[in-house]
Amino acid sequence: MIPAEEGRIIDPNWLEGNRKVEEPDDKAWNQNQDLIAYLEALFSPDDWVSYCTKSHEKTENGKSKFVPSFSGNYKTCAELVHELKTMTDDVAWAVGDYDKEAGGWIRFNPFKEAGETKATDANVADFRYTLIESDSIPVNQQLEIIEKLNLPVAALVSSGNKSLHAIVHIDAGSDDKEYKKRVNGLYDICEKNGLKLDKQNRNASRLSRMPGLWRKGKKQFLLGVNIGAKDYAAWKAWYDEQNDDLPDFENLASFDWDNLPPLAPELIEGILRKGHKMLISGPSKAGKSFLLIELTIALANGVRWLRPTCAKGPVVYVNFELDRASCLNRFKVVYEAMGMDMANIKNIDIWNLRGKSLDLQKLAPKLIRRAVKVKPAAIILDPIYKVITGDENSAQEMALFCNQFDKIATEVDCSVIYCHHHSKGAQGGKKAMDRASGSGVFARDPDALLDIIELPLKNEQRTHVKAKLVCRAISTYLDSVLDASWRDDIGLDDIQSEYQLTNYAKDHLTDEQMQGLQPLIVAADDHAEHVTAWRISSTLREFETPPDMDMWFDYPLHHVDESGLLKDIRPDVEVNGRTLHQKDKSDGSAKQAKRDEERQDLIDAYETVAASKAPDDDGVVRVKVTDIAKQSEALFGKELARVTLHKKYRKYGDFVVENGVITPKNSDGETDDDDE
Repeated sequence: MIPAEEGRIIDPNWLEGNRKVEEPDDKAWNQNQDLIAYLEALFSPDDWVSYCTKSHEKTENGKSKFVPSFSGNYKTCAELVHELKTMTDDVAWAVGDYDKEAGGWIRFNPFKEAGETKATDANVADFRYTLIESDSIPVNQQLEIIEKLNLPVAALVSSGNKSLHAIVHIDAGSDDKEYKKRVNGLYDICEKNGLKLDKQNRNASRLSRMPGLWRKGKKQFLLGVNIGAKDYAAWKAWYDEQNDDLPDFENLASFDWDNLPPLAPELIEGILRKGHKMLISGPSKAGKSFLLIELTIALANGVRWLRPTCAKGPVVYVNFELDRASCLNRFKVVYEAMGMDMANIKNIDIWNLRGKSLDLQKLAPKLIRRAVKVKPAAIILDPIYKVITGDENSAQEMALFCNQFDKIATEVDCSVIYCHHHSKGAQGGKKAMDRASGSGVFARDPDALLDIIELPLKNEQRTHVKAKLVCRAISTYLDSVLDASWRDDIGLDDIQSEYQLTNYAKDHLTDEQMQGLQPLIVAADDHAEHVTAWRISSTLREFETPPDMDMWFDYPLHHVDESGLLKDIRPDVEVNGRTLHQKDKSDGSAKQAKRDEERQDLIDAYETVAASKAPDDDGVVRVKVTDIAKQSEALFGKELARVTLHKKYRKYGDFVVENGVITPKNSDGETDDDDE
């Protein structure tokens, strides 16, 4: 369903127009009684009434019309009523002679005491009424709208031409500011409901047509008094109720606790239900758009996204940032990298809006109108900064902005997923909910918040990435030039080792093939420098919050880190405008285990090389650092320079290193007793 314009309760396209506005019969029309009823409905006996029956003809834009000749006469309501009742057959005796071609006018608000009083808003005694007049639609439709809007009409007058004059309660007392506020609001509501008004009639001192007079052979007559709501307050309460599409209260006692409504199905397992909202927040270069494209494809195919499994269904991806060609090519790259076939590609609709996006309040109805035809399981908006209007830091304005996501989700019956950027600076010192730029509404509004923060990689992690990518490059190359059985020859463990895989390639490839492999290894080594690491923290409304998830962004895909290599890394923080690196959070036992492992590797390497050498005259085997360096790739799984080995063998105190020679520490007179 397409939502109606806010504030509209009447569709002008469906006006029946069967309300007739007919002049009273000449013999039945009591002119004095019309005016008496009008006065008694609008004024108290002691109110001063301003009116005008003198006119002159004026030409505007080639058309002739009659206009008032002066500001007006003043009498109290009681005086006018008395004179009208005294001369029951002559209205002019009370109000003065008038031109029956022109008619006459009266002001609908009481004025301050007569004398030098001028007919301006400043001299209005009580801001009681306003004039509602329209001549752009037939009078029968005007009457129908006035009645359907339940306007608090004190008096309704036919102008004797093509409009009705409704004198409507405003009840602002002496407060002219409140009067203007209420009149502006009333005019806006009338306009939204098909009553196009004369904007000049807003003034409290405005003249309106006086009932009981003739005008160009037509009657200025009273249709009725006290029509609709009794006053402004009653009408406003009625209107707010009509315009209220909120549900009623539900008493818990009315529910069958053993048969409650089922929860919405999970769209993203353990993260998001269908019809709910999800925000992905993160800094630039986190690959947020790639992550959303990966999610789009996962939803369209019903497969895993990172760790959770997605329910299969249609998806609308709204692209605000990329040009059309770039967006389509990016989808192709990600599709191929994910290894997905094109069987379910029909489940994805893309709306390219770069250079055409509106603010979300204007865009939402247009999006809804298109999306209801597709019936998507999710709409993905990427990114929302393109459609934000107002102050991003204003909670009130951003709450109104985020309400549009609810409107889209409700009207289309789908989930809404969108991404937003972090504020400037390193975010490691903040909670995940506080990192998104702007008001905290962004973090509190969605049902699921997935926040991404970068993890600074150190040499150890970079070495791991390099080895992994080189292994991947070698394996792919071997697949292309060797029989598939090569994988059985090398085994699962060795296929993950850069050292073992390189040796296997050397043993089984020709020189020419090795030359073809070398550029691929160099490219993989270079690519490793561009791989980044990230941590996703989740804040969920419907599900138990899962542990943080670490992942790699290896263009064009994100991969979950299953090795645990990233788990102890802490993101950077900002202190007084400076970005600082935090120490990794691994505990002492883990560090000690790593030290023990390295120490044992050094001892094993010494013993391996020493086994092939004869002892010196004192019975001690001395090994040169260069001998271990030459075999380091086999001994340690990676090449180590002589200088590096020199430092490592001195590090733990098991050996003495002098002049490039390694000697066990308890030799050459350096015994445990000597140390003591």
